[in-house]
Amino acid sequence: MSVDEARRLAPRFAARAAEHDNTGSFPVEDFADLRRSGLFGLMVPPRLGGSGAGFADYAAVAYELARGNGATALVFNMHASVTGALSGVTDELADALGLPAEAIAARDRYLRAAAEGSWYAVAMSERGAGSRLSQMSTMYERTPEGFRIKGAKTFCSGAGHADAYLVAARSAADPSRVSQFLVPAGDGLTVEPTWDALGMRATGSHDVQVDVTVPEDALLGGVEGLALVIAQLAPHWMVASYAAVYVGVARAAVEAAVEHVNERKLGHLPAVRARIGRADAAVSAAHLAVMEAARRVDTEPGDSETNRWVWRAKLLAGSTAAEVAASMLEAAGTSAMRRGHPLERLYRDARAGSLQPATSDVCADWLGVEALGGDPDSEGTAPRW
Repeated sequence: MSVDEARRLAPRFAARAAEHDNTGSFPVEDFADLRRSGLFGLMVPPRLGGSGAGFADYAAVAYELARGNGATALVFNMHASVTGALSGVTDELADALGLPAEAIAARDRYLRAAAEGSWYAVAMSERGAGSRLSQMSTMYERTPEGFRIKGAKTFCSGAGHADAYLVAARSAADPSRVSQFLVPAGDGLTVEPTWDALGMRATGSHDVQVDVTVPEDALLGGVEGLALVIAQLAPHWMVASYAAVYVGVARAAVEAAVEHVNERKLGHLPAVRARIGRADAAVSAAHLAVMEAARRVDTEPGDSETNRWVWRAKLLAGSTAAEVAASMLEAAGTSAMRRGHPLERLYRDARAGSLQPATSDVCADWLGVEALGGDPDSEGTAPRW
C-alpha cells in the first residue's frame, strides 16, 4: 500500500533532513526515492498506470512523509495537487463542462507521464499577490503557435528540479479569465535562487521568471478561464492539501520531544508530561479533522459542508503545528534550541504552516463570514482567489 511505502521512506528522509535544512539544499535523494517507489503516480488512475488514490489516501501518505521531512512532503504535495486535480476531471465531468477531446487526451498524457516518473511543480504565487489567482500579473496571449506566457513567480517549491510546472496566468485579452498551463522545464523558465527562509529551508522554493510559448494542449482543460471556477467549487487542493503535511510535522515534533525527554530522564517532571499529553491530544484532534475533510472530499466533493471542513482542516493544522512545536521545545528545554537538534528544525518548519495559503487568518475569516450567512469567497478585505 502507498501509506506503507511512505512510512518506509520516512526514516530515510529524516536521516537526511538536518543536512538539507542546514545548507538549504534540495533533497534530491528523497525525490529519487519517491520516483522509485511509484508515489509520483499516487493520484493517477490505474488505467494510466497509477495507484488511483483519493484525497484521503493522499492525506495519509503526506502525513507519513512529513513525519520524515516536512520539506520533502510539502514539495510532494505540489506534485500531488497537479496530478490530483487532473485526475479529478473525470470523463463525465469533462463532458458536462464541454471540454474538447484534445484536452482529455492531454490530461491522460500528463497523468501517464507522472505514473512513469515525471514530477510536476507549481508556479502560482507572485510577490504582492500571493496565490490569489485574480490578482496575478503573469499574463498570457494566444499566438499562432499556442500561448505566450510572461511573468514572474515566487515560492515555487522544487524550482529547477521538476520536469514541468503548473503556471497560472491571466488573459491579456480578458483579464477576468485566469487559466493554468503545464509548462515543461527548459528554455523560457529561469530560476532565480532566492529561497533562504526561516523554515522549510529544503523546499527550494525559488523565484521563477517565465517567458515561454507553449502549444495549445498545454492549457489545462482546453478552455480558458477555468482556474477561478474550480478554486471556488473544489478548494481542497489549494487550501487543505498542506494540512496533512503540517499535522505530520507536528506529530514528528511530539515524537522528537518524547525521545529527548526520555534520553535526558525528564519524564518525572509533571509540567513536561502535561505538555506532551496536551500536544498528543492536539495533534490527534487536528489529524482527525484533516482526515474528516479528506473523507468528505472523496465522498461529497464541492458540497458546502465539505468545503467548510476543508477550511477548518487548514486552520487547525497550521495553528496546531505552530503551537505544538513551540510547546515541545519548551518541554525539552534550552538544549533543544541548538542548531541541528531535530526540535529546533521542526519548530521552524511548523511555523510555516499558518503562513502558507490560505493563511490561518484567511481561513478563520472565511469560516466566520460563512457562519454569519455571508459569501466567504467574495466578502472580505481582499479577494480570496
